[in-house]
Amino acid sequence: MGIISRTNQPRRISAVGFLCALFGILTPSPSFPITAADTALSKPYGIETLADGLVHPWSLAFLPDGNALITERPGRLRLWFAKEQRLSAPIDGLPKIFSGGQAGLFSVIASPHFNHDRTLFFSYASGTTNANRLTVAKAVFKGDKLEHVTEIFRCRPDKQGKAHYGGRMTWLPDNTLLISLGEGYSYREQAQNRGNHLGTTVRIEADGSAPPDNPFIGQKGAQPEIYTYGHRNVQGVIYDPVDRLVIAHEHGPKGGDEINIIEPGKNYGWPAITYGIDYSGAIISPFTERPGMEQPVLQWTPSIAPSGLTRYRGNLFPQWRGNLFIGALAGRSVHRVVLQGDTARDVETLFSELNERIRDVVSGPDGALYLLTDNKKGRLLKVTPR
Repeated sequence: MGIISRTNQPRRISAVGFLCALFGILTPSPSFPITAADTALSKPYGIETLADGLVHPWSLAFLPDGNALITERPGRLRLWFAKEQRLSAPIDGLPKIFSGGQAGLFSVIASPHFNHDRTLFFSYASGTTNANRLTVAKAVFKGDKLEHVTEIFRCRPDKQGKAHYGGRMTWLPDNTLLISLGEGYSYREQAQNRGNHLGTTVRIEADGSAPPDNPFIGQKGAQPEIYTYGHRNVQGVIYDPVDRLVIAHEHGPKGGDEINIIEPGKNYGWPAITYGIDYSGAIISPFTERPGMEQPVLQWTPSIAPSGLTRYRGNLFPQWRGNLFIGALAGRSVHRVVLQGDTARDVETLFSELNERIRDVVSGPDGALYLLTDNKKGRLLKVTPR
């Protein structure tokens, strides 16, 4: 579990670093000032199954009434009733979803004014194997169905294949929507091309228009929605209102998974810089740092395949307050990360006793931690003190 501090000097991968990435050996981390409370193991907890039989559940979003929406990757949206502890039937009205491989229905998020407008926003793959893309739509939620479904964003250009869509979303304080987009796997060089949306985060208004203060507005050839670029496949993004930070993580190739602080207009380097190597063992780039490209606040080599992200601000686990929690697909666990300024440390691996891929991690309104497990018989889990 590594830690990277920001610098501006180019650095090449050493022979030792290459071998560590190739054979899955952790490289040493520089010192990081943390307290005994940070590193103390978590107090005993209990894990309760709230719902099961979910098919590759992908995201969980609480509504103001305490109920929660759950997406299933094959293209279903369900409502979990908190008081009755039950799942609804699939909600009608979704648009046609392109499903297969990593493609499908991804995130759902309620409008900042949900009690007034009852509007949901959701991301999904649309198209065919030979021409598909990440799409975002909004709709009015009527309890058992969606009405007035309207597409508000479509990734350009179309791509082939069924991998690396991104698809996570978060609201920013000005009620603009931030959306993550993968680089399509086979199109990694496009992450450095601001003429398309691949490998970016984009910021849009609720109607899909580009805000006039986006960083690349008016730049010749740049897509106006782009907020940041140089990403591989962002699978977690949140806005933390306490520290006023946008925090994201993304998949590296073989090694080099990252946590980043997202700032408008910045280049996060993929594939020009990376701490990972290709799955074949080949070097993708000889550089881990270059001028003008951001450094992660933490990187994992070997990879954990991060998915889902929350910063805990609840009261049930006081020792966790302010910590990041990141689901791990390959790691089959949740990682507790202490973030201080522009550095971070992975201090504890939790819930590995489940031996399940963790797709989403959410802080609930009741102070509990909620998990979605990613398989054909996926579960919604609740973590509370014991």
